[in-house]
Amino acid sequence: MAHYLDLLLRPDPETAPQQLMAALFAKLHRTLVQLGSTGIGVSFPEYKAAPPYLGSTLRLLGTKEDLLRLMGQPWLTGLQDHIEQAAAKPVPAHATHRRLSRVQAKSSPERLRRRQMKRHGLTEQEALARLPDACAETLALPFLMVRSASTEQSFRLFLRCEPASASAGGLFNAYGLSTTATIPWF
Repeated sequence: MAHYLDLLLRPDPETAPQQLMAALFAKLHRTLVQLGSTGIGVSFPEYKAAPPYLGSTLRLLGTKEDLLRLMGQPWLTGLQDHIEQAAAKPVPAHATHRRLSRVQAKSSPERLRRRQMKRHGLTEQEALARLPDACAETLALPFLMVRSASTEQSFRLFLRCEPASASAGGLFNAYGLSTTATIPWF
């Protein structure tokens, strides 16, 4: 993670910033899948957990070569009018480290009830008594609406950003997230 590149969303009176960020992130995801990239991480420098906010900057992190390879692809087609792209720069020496990861809410009560009925032979009423709708977990974290390139399912990608005590290496998935690697934070 020696270099970074910022993509800043320009204000658009017709489109909400969250929609533009989701579109930008979706294009990035599809491109990372096509490239088979495991060396590019993402960051949202304006991230706030409360109130949930990702901001208007998508920061790409990786080696200079990985970033140039990514930006050499035509993945920003259709969004050029909506973003400002900076050149790849070295990560500042004063950067701290954080872990940006996906957080998933516990499954929906309906799904858990169906599972209880199948596994334990419960009736619908018994499963409802065991798992009322009130047991559904809600997350108050920033999220992006994304569509999986592999399953074509749309879902909310909730993100948690936490300080890390030290830098840790690892691979990044097709969303630019990692369960082990940290990202420079500045």
